[in-house]
Amino acid sequence: MKSADNPRKIFEEISKLTTEQRNPRSMDIDAKSTMEILQIINEEDKIVPFAVEKELPYIEKAVETIVHALKNGGRLLYFGAGTSGRLGVVDASECPPTFGTPFGLIEGFIAGGKEAMFRAQEGAEDYEENGAKDVIKANVSSIDVVCGIAASRRTPYVVGAVKKAKELGAKTLYITTNPRKDFDIKEVDIAICPYIGPEVVMGSTRMKSGTAQKLVLNMLTTASMIRMGKVYENMMIDLQMTNKKLVERSKKIVMTITGLSYEDASSYLEKAKGHVKTALVMIKANVDYDDAKSRLGKADGFVRKAIELK
Repeated sequence: MKSADNPRKIFEEISKLTTEQRNPRSMDIDAKSTMEILQIINEEDKIVPFAVEKELPYIEKAVETIVHALKNGGRLLYFGAGTSGRLGVVDASECPPTFGTPFGLIEGFIAGGKEAMFRAQEGAEDYEENGAKDVIKANVSSIDVVCGIAASRRTPYVVGAVKKAKELGAKTLYITTNPRKDFDIKEVDIAICPYIGPEVVMGSTRMKSGTAQKLVLNMLTTASMIRMGKVYENMMIDLQMTNKKLVERSKKIVMTITGLSYEDASSYLEKAKGHVKTALVMIKANVDYDDAKSRLGKADGFVRKAIELK
């Protein structure tokens, strides 16, 4: 389907969307002082976390789906356009340094490709076949999870990606900020629909919609990583020491959890070949490197379980 070939149909679709309606609380925002403008925006932003809260049961199902896929050789792939696409790319790109995930395990795709991250490629989102082609290029299969992100829910690129992913047997998620009752993509397995109402500036979905999407993405990957043993207590312990900041953060994590000095923490990290998890098990279980690695293997990567093993 080439949505761009039917402008009247697009107009009618957009006209019905909540995210394209006028917000009665900001009708005279152009006549307000700077402080009044900021207060209106701030008041509207307060709506977002409560809208996300109502979607927690669906987010829970999505996390369980993601964890199952990642534990069985699958990937989590985001597909979006504009702000939605950029948010997916950002969330995916932050997982390797934060949680030690291999590149490609969680990946973001944006309509228009890499150039669209820095400069809008407005026409790229208008065709379902573009999304389908990117899914095919990504070699999506039945073990993967594909998550479409589109504030409007109707973005052709995203719809096309999700449809093709479903055809290929992948599990499919969809994040939109229009009401669940209006959700019309029957092919999706789990829809996450935080309803945030009209934007402060009509149609500017980089605002409340973008904030809601970011909160949901934070939950999807963070909760999934916790469920996969990437966190001990409330600290990231599978981070990669890829720059000076992360090297020092790794030392601080070891020091905080174990009470060791800076020098001792550094020494253990060296013995653990820079792997924070291994260093923690070595220290807390009082074992050597090989035993620590063995324990982590038996505990499926969970530090707490590895320490408790007899």
